[in-house]
Amino acid sequence: MTGTKTVNEKISRGVLNIDALKKQSRTLLKSLRADEADARKRLREHHPKGANRKAADLKVSDAQQILAREHGFISWPEMKTHIDQMVLTEQQLATGWLTVPDTPGTLHIRCGSDIRNTLELAGFRGHFQEFSDPFCQGPVPELPLPVLMQTRADFIADAYGLNIDETQNRQHAEYSALMAAGDYRHIVLWFEHDSYDQLILAFLLDFFGALRLPGKIELICINSVPDVGKFTGLGQLAPDQLRWAWENTRTLVGDSHYELGRKVWKAVRASDPAELALFAKSASATRPIALMAKALQRHLAELPASDNDLSLTQQLVLEILDEAGPLTAGRVFGRLMRDKEPLPFLGDLMFWHVLEDMTTIAPGSEALFEIDDSKLPWAERTLTITKTGTETMRGNQRFFASYCGTRWVGGVKITADGKCPHWDVARKALI
Repeated sequence: MTGTKTVNEKISRGVLNIDALKKQSRTLLKSLRADEADARKRLREHHPKGANRKAADLKVSDAQQILAREHGFISWPEMKTHIDQMVLTEQQLATGWLTVPDTPGTLHIRCGSDIRNTLELAGFRGHFQEFSDPFCQGPVPELPLPVLMQTRADFIADAYGLNIDETQNRQHAEYSALMAAGDYRHIVLWFEHDSYDQLILAFLLDFFGALRLPGKIELICINSVPDVGKFTGLGQLAPDQLRWAWENTRTLVGDSHYELGRKVWKAVRASDPAELALFAKSASATRPIALMAKALQRHLAELPASDNDLSLTQQLVLEILDEAGPLTAGRVFGRLMRDKEPLPFLGDLMFWHVLEDMTTIAPGSEALFEIDDSKLPWAERTLTITKTGTETMRGNQRFFASYCGTRWVGGVKITADGKCPHWDVARKALI
């Protein structure tokens, strides 16, 4: 969906080569036996059992253990097995001898279209369905589904500058596709670890839990891939890496998943975020989907901060402008995604909406930042932080002294009337 998570930057995939790693292990062993500081540091961090040995007693297996841990594996044999599997998959892909992992009766559901083509290249033959209502932004009140759909369509069209009729048609098509999911014998949910994905996942678990479809439902929910240094999402993965996720991370969705989805989705829509904050406390609070807790914590950080009324995104925007500005909005977005945001979840149009909301202030008030030319597209407009922006960023002024807009964090309505809950960033707790 236009206006949802459509970050165009791709992190290039990591490629592991067993021969190169063997050479690296021999080089590392020489450094360990020479008692070089950097090598010793790597030994302490990734192979503490070997840290107390004398340098002369260390073996190549110790160096291999360090390398394996640095690449996200438990051991060298596990890493070698993974590499062998990936090489075999690449060869099968290249020769066309790859076995088909699913059937035409499989439905793959993803909150975007980023893996649609890659799944096909990886040999999947099931039907792909995008469902991408960005619940992480805009109102998500506790309303009957038809009313919620209309509320969401109105917000998406208005916030992202889209045609309302086209938006409503797309919303209807995506929700209707979920209603028809019972036609499939096998459903696979493909999700990652950020709040954009996890809120949609909570909705789908609640939705399918109520339907109790006869077919098997499985979940792929990950925040890392062993040979990818910086995992930002499923869309960056190559065909063989998607096959790895399919073969190694699929979980059968059961009663505990449905119950979690029901409770979390209810808490997301509540006007009081207290219950949602309980789920966000720790990974154990969102079992069997441990990754969901951190995403909910990031979602709650969009509530006004206790010291200056800024959401975390708003705070980070001002920090970027203070450190590196003036910058175009497009460059601010790039820095936010690359350097500042702890759990990237915004798409470009979603980010422009954040900037527009930050400029919704009372007449006569100084804005948090100045904009050079309102006629240019948002991405090309230069932003310059003001004194008010600097002081608000530092916690010396409150944004609600001038803010006159309305925004939402799930079911929580954010206005400057002083009644909405705040978030303590340092303690990660509601105020």
